[in-house]
Amino acid sequence: MEYVKLGNTGLDVSRLCLGCMSFGVAERWVHPWVLDEERSRPIIKRALELGINFFDTANVYSDGTSEEIVGRALKDYANRDEIVLATKVHFRMHQGPNGAGLSRKAIMSEIDKSLKRLGTDYVDLYQIHRWDYHTPIEETMEALHDVVKAGKARYIGASAMYAWQFLKALHVAEKNRWTKFVSMQNHLNLLYREEEREMLPLCKEEKIGVIPYSPLASGRLTRDWAETTHRSETDQVQKSKYDATAHTDRLIVERVAAIAEQRGVPRAHIALAWLLQKQPVTAPIVGATKTSHLEDAAAALSITLTAEEIASLEEPYVPHPVVGAI
Repeated sequence: MEYVKLGNTGLDVSRLCLGCMSFGVAERWVHPWVLDEERSRPIIKRALELGINFFDTANVYSDGTSEEIVGRALKDYANRDEIVLATKVHFRMHQGPNGAGLSRKAIMSEIDKSLKRLGTDYVDLYQIHRWDYHTPIEETMEALHDVVKAGKARYIGASAMYAWQFLKALHVAEKNRWTKFVSMQNHLNLLYREEEREMLPLCKEEKIGVIPYSPLASGRLTRDWAETTHRSETDQVQKSKYDATAHTDRLIVERVAAIAEQRGVPRAHIALAWLLQKQPVTAPIVGATKTSHLEDAAAALSITLTAEEIASLEEPYVPHPVVGAI
């Protein structure tokens, strides 16, 4: 496993992050394909064996049960001082006018609930899951600063927003001498490259670590076009992200398959290798429902694509509607 600094910090993270949305109680979440605790633990254990020290979850994943499963497994299998544990806040966690969002009240309440579920005194990275259009960014940034100063989070990050919003948040924090975001968790893969227009250049200029989610486009980059899985058939979020552009994305998937066949490696190696060479990507967030998914991801670290292969993979891309930030 390779390790790199997260953005402009001294924090060492593995070049791959395990995304933990796949773990939880299916009945308490919109995704029926998530794994229960018994099936989740071998995957978390295998991630640690492969050298992954970076784990990303969220309070909303399976109504908090993802955090519970991850927290218990890491307590049993890992040294907390070597684990970089990340979670997120924003989406609705209970009914009522203050059950969601990024108000001071919501943030202060949800960080304590996340810490209790995770079974830890602090998280290494506390992220806002989306932009809150109904709360002043000054209120959000000051609350996050206070979370850090209280020792409940080491760093803060953001996820899935427009570049102007992210820059505004950075500016507000700098102006008030509050804690600044050190990372951006955004939607980026060979099928969705809209982040290359503004967000990636902004992050490179500001030395922000980029930890993209959905690096394999929910598995679409790893299998034949006509092949389906339980997830692809039931995941409505995946459908909302990719179905509208399926006719233009097929050629990209075929290019991935062709290069993988030429090299004699799984397609996931090629799709991840492309993402790993994209600046300023720090650590793609890889979801896994099988240990083999993690092993394929780790093996991708040894793949270096040629300039010709990169050009071939990128050439068919056409502009896509913005998804994720809204």
